[in-house]
Amino acid sequence: MTMKYGVIGCSGRMGQAITDLFGRSGHELVLTSNLSGTECRARPEVLVDFSSHAALAGTAALCRAHGAALVVGTTALGEEHFALLRELGKEAAVVQSFNFATGVNVLKMILREYAPLLSDWDLEIEETHHDKKKDAPSGTAILLRDAIGRDCPMHSFRLGGVPGDHSAHFANDGEVLTFTHRALSRGVFALGALRAALFVVNAEKGFYTFEDVLKHGMKLGAAS
Repeated sequence: MTMKYGVIGCSGRMGQAITDLFGRSGHELVLTSNLSGTECRARPEVLVDFSSHAALAGTAALCRAHGAALVVGTTALGEEHFALLRELGKEAAVVQSFNFATGVNVLKMILREYAPLLSDWDLEIEETHHDKKKDAPSGTAILLRDAIGRDCPMHSFRLGGVPGDHSAHFANDGEVLTFTHRALSRGVFALGALRAALFVVNAEKGFYTFEDVLKHGMKLGAAS
């Protein structure tokens, strides 16, 4: 299927990666938005926003104005932003995640399942991102901590052009167990955004996570 889509933060690095992949996949860019303003050539079926939490209210307004679904990968979201997205979910389908890499979300599911077996082990989480990333710890580090279900020290490094590395280190007196995910390029996040967009344009209104997108794909695969 071919989608009409819009990109919020179209001039940013993720915005450009999303536009490039969606375009190569045959989808039509009909709305762009950045600090200079918004241009709209036709009604978008879905908006993709990896920009800034400061833009989120405006993005929600655009979704309502166009009757569009939403894929949002913005980090540093507070409770007020999640309240806004859940309210929007009453009118449209919304997919939110701090990380759209398939591997990170599989890691989150693994940790949720098996971290209770390591509840008496020491735990620390480490994350590294490019030196332009503003928030620390990263949303993904928080996502992994919440999946584990207990507080722990988190260490953030901002170095060069690293797209995103995350590790959860468990240890006791005799063993160390480390779970690590490494993103090799921003393309993995754009690919996840595309997968989420293809899901959300056909989904019932509601608030979804990228884990919901992956599980939906599993169900389709099992049914085929």
